[in-house]
Amino acid sequence: MSFVYPLGLLGLIGIPILIAIYIIKNKYTEQVVTSTYLWTLSERFLKKRLPINKLMGIISLILQIIAVLFISLAVSQPVLFIRNAAHDYCFVLDGSGSMNIERDGVTRFETAKGEISAVINNSMKGSAYTLVFVGNTTDRIFEGITDKERALTLLNDVSASYTVAGYTDAIGVAQNYFNENTSVLTYLVTDKSFKDSENVNVINVSSKEENYAVYGGSAEDGNDDGYRISCNVVDDKLEVSAYVMSYESDAKLTVELYVDGAEEAADTRTVDVVKLQPTEVVLTAEQNNYQSVKVVIVEEDSLSYDNQITVYNVQYENSYTVLLVSDEPSIFVEAALQSAGNAIVSKVTAREYKRDEDAYLSKDYGLFIYESCTPESLPRNSAVWLLNPTASVAGSGFALQDEVDLGTGGTIKLKFNTSTSSVVKKLTESMSRDERGYSGITVANKYQQCRLYNSFTTLLYAGGSPVVFAGTNDYNNREVVFAYDVHWSDSALLTDYVILFRNLLNFTFPNVIENTLTYCGNTLEISVPANCQSIRVDSPEGNVNYLDPTSAVCELALSEVGTYVITLSTGDNSREYSVYSYLPSEESVPTEESELSFSLEGEAGNKRRNGIYDDLLAIFILLAVVFAADWVVYCYEQYQLR
Repeated sequence: MSFVYPLGLLGLIGIPILIAIYIIKNKYTEQVVTSTYLWTLSERFLKKRLPINKLMGIISLILQIIAVLFISLAVSQPVLFIRNAAHDYCFVLDGSGSMNIERDGVTRFETAKGEISAVINNSMKGSAYTLVFVGNTTDRIFEGITDKERALTLLNDVSASYTVAGYTDAIGVAQNYFNENTSVLTYLVTDKSFKDSENVNVINVSSKEENYAVYGGSAEDGNDDGYRISCNVVDDKLEVSAYVMSYESDAKLTVELYVDGAEEAADTRTVDVVKLQPTEVVLTAEQNNYQSVKVVIVEEDSLSYDNQITVYNVQYENSYTVLLVSDEPSIFVEAALQSAGNAIVSKVTAREYKRDEDAYLSKDYGLFIYESCTPESLPRNSAVWLLNPTASVAGSGFALQDEVDLGTGGTIKLKFNTSTSSVVKKLTESMSRDERGYSGITVANKYQQCRLYNSFTTLLYAGGSPVVFAGTNDYNNREVVFAYDVHWSDSALLTDYVILFRNLLNFTFPNVIENTLTYCGNTLEISVPANCQSIRVDSPEGNVNYLDPTSAVCELALSEVGTYVITLSTGDNSREYSVYSYLPSEESVPTEESELSFSLEGEAGNKRRNGIYDDLLAIFILLAVVFAADWVVYCYEQYQLR
């Protein structure tokens, strides 16, 4: 026997104190008084009926001492050790997406936690508990805990994920525990079927629940099984093709299409679906463009997370606004902006712009293109293109010097930068060049020599002078400069110009997100635009996270099913991007017959822990009896003294 709180035995000091009080307390003195014969006779009869009257005082003392003794023992909490009665337990809990499947309002995950709780509650005190959770990652929730209540509290706080669970790390963790103690009892609580489970107790919580799904996948996320959701404009109508699945039985499913967040369905179709056979459904809407489309299965089932998928238009998400300031816009510029597809262009003449320059600068344009004119000042929060600038402008990072004029009939051939840097390669990608490194683009008559102050990347040279270069200006905004008049270039080489302009547009406005539809558990890459000050991420469940805006590319781990909203702030402006994270299709399967293996190598031992018995109920019952007995004696004494 040992004591959890041995200082509680200090209460035994009360025993000698009680004895001292008993010794020094006042004694009642008997005195003979005049009485009648009847009183004397009744007193003699009373003494004969109560022979223990003289022992009442000592009995009360003994009961009080026993009470103090038991109170001290209760406070010190004695525990009894029972040899070889407890175990070490290692629980591996499956937290994959399929564990969210419900039956009678209870998820598989809650059932799994109930199974673990039952094992813990039925185990002998003194056992040690370890919980390994397999979800987005493999985590040790607690390790070697001997407190049942603490273990149950930590278990209750665990939630299922929405990803595919990988068991490799979990097997490694469980194997390490088994190597340290071959007597550990390992439990795997899951809804998956395992072919091999040596030295592991598998508790399967799956059952045949009905489940339907919009089959996840798209060309964007690399799904190559052919069952992809796609959106196309056919005959001036939006056509959405998706696949639906029934995992447990044949079914007749109603599928609805919602466009751009509308509350009413744009189209509804009913399809017959054969069990485990992806079935295509084509839905249409009377419009030739879209921001988002949502495909929904109307019928209810055991897992709601895979009953719908939302697709956001990548071009719309990465669209930008352009203000083109020019009296006579070049065909090359307009063709490049038109081919970009996601540029929303407004045009204004140089005179109109100069007359109300402050008003234009205050508007939320992503790019200002100045062609054959120069502004008084550059925008502070927007990208800038200067095509054939007419004067130097403060903050641009370069200055105009001499003009080179070859006279009538002269032509200038532009030479590529010979640098092998990835930036130069990317900005000149797919452009034609000859064996000496000259571009097919020629410039007639003249160009401007420029002196560069900032670290621009030069793409094309003329006579050793940079004439096409890109970088950032003094306001940390992306800037592109053409130091010649593109009107007087070789119009026969329109293709090269369109390619160059599109490369430069991609440099100016890199796609912040490449995919708007991907599976839960994947990592999303976010390209950070220049001058970005903050990146806020709102998850489908309302969690808010902030990413580092100082890096060129941020990564976001998708761990929830639904729409992530990514807000990028630049100065006073902000832009939202939406990405839908869907449940992986393999997690939609209610019961999976697999070839999975979860086995621990080695021979199981039989070494156990000492169990602990610390149930104080019997002690407190005895203590209550003692107090009751003492109270009876006290009351009887008081009655006799009346």
